[in-house]
Amino acid sequence: MNIPAACSRRTVLGHTACGFGAMALAGLCQGAAGATGLHLPPRAKRVIFLFMAGGVSHVDSFDHKPRLFTDDGKKMPFGDLRSIAKTGTSPPQRVMKPLWPFARHGQGGQWVSELFPEMARIVDHLCLVKSLHTEGIAHGPATLFLHTGSTTAIRPSMGSWIHYGLGSENADLPGFVSLSPALANGGPRNYGHAFLPALHQGTAVGRAGLPATEATIPNLAPARHGPLADLGRDLVADLNRQQLVGRVGDTELEAVIAAGELAARMQATAPRVFDLASETPETLALYGIGTKATDNFGRQCLLARRLVESGVRFVQVNYTDNSNNPAWDQHSNMPKHLDHARAVDKPVAALVTDLARRGLLDDTIVWWGGEFGRTPYAQDDGTGRDHNPAGFTVWLAGGGFRAGHAHGATDEFGHHAVEGRVHMHDLHATLLAALGLDHERLTFRHAGRDFRLTDVAGRVVHDLFA
Repeated sequence: MNIPAACSRRTVLGHTACGFGAMALAGLCQGAAGATGLHLPPRAKRVIFLFMAGGVSHVDSFDHKPRLFTDDGKKMPFGDLRSIAKTGTSPPQRVMKPLWPFARHGQGGQWVSELFPEMARIVDHLCLVKSLHTEGIAHGPATLFLHTGSTTAIRPSMGSWIHYGLGSENADLPGFVSLSPALANGGPRNYGHAFLPALHQGTAVGRAGLPATEATIPNLAPARHGPLADLGRDLVADLNRQQLVGRVGDTELEAVIAAGELAARMQATAPRVFDLASETPETLALYGIGTKATDNFGRQCLLARRLVESGVRFVQVNYTDNSNNPAWDQHSNMPKHLDHARAVDKPVAALVTDLARRGLLDDTIVWWGGEFGRTPYAQDDGTGRDHNPAGFTVWLAGGGFRAGHAHGATDEFGHHAVEGRVHMHDLHATLLAALGLDHERLTFRHAGRDFRLTDVAGRVVHDLFA
């Protein structure tokens, strides 16, 4: 373009405004499509993370330890980390047997207790990781580490990293959704973007403590229709692009504009996705919807299936509350685990079953677990178990993981991971690899250095793949 020599700065900007807007829009489109592209052959396209906040007791559920039965009631030294941190000593602790009997299930004869009878029925779909260990012995640090790879620093959540790397499969829906997240123990940081472009922030739907029937996005129905409404939206879009003139790289403003435009597009798509009434009575019953104990979490799991089916890349489904002692945190009342198991067992098994029958499980990862496990001994000689980050169990289904397989082992009491140890950084690296992302190459330059989800650690656990 030829510009006269006498043109003022204002005139030049006026003539080039559309160009700046186009540059900004191109940047937004790049962010929506994924910033890095695939590094590896992908096994999966999306993730549903079923977060069991508080720490499910692995020794009462998936990690069968006969020594806990034979030595029940005996006082033995365990090296309790919390006692050492508080007092510098670790007195002997009373061994506590599981409250629910174990049995073998599935073609591979995997051990599952009666705490989770429905998950036992789908165990041939599950890849059990029985040797996980992590950082942080309190809920806050351990939950942050689970979601962000850091116990204290402000780092992007895993969902944000995945959205940054892969983008969304549906331009009319958010690429990353967190269903009913808690305000405590990390709160918004568990689905936050930190220093990544704000476009990769997770979208919270509902919150912990609010019924799932109310967990939706408000004002989804378009308030106005017709040519005048369309003209108004076009006018707002033009004004937004003018605001970007001279502010290319302002990711906060870009994210606000992108969110507004996404909200307008969602009005035509999201109401259908969030409407569970379109499901068959058989499907609703499969998830336990309509039954008091399972209705709430069943709705969350079914919505998660509908979201990934519609192109959402990463969905967190949170079973938690807003207290500092979240759901599975039974320090003095292990029988309470049964109430939580009744709430989640049927919906979780239904989700895996439903994905499999729809042909979605092959390229969808379902990840189930909490921030740590629980001790094999009674806390303070009582009726509960303390936190245990040294060895615990999570499971993965679909997405190219080995079905009906158990990886690694804890010691004979279920206290420490000793065989095939998998650190949380390793689990993160492996999940990224399943999606076609190299955890060492998925980086973002910030404050003078390249950051990544796995910091300077992590390895891909190839034995978990089929």
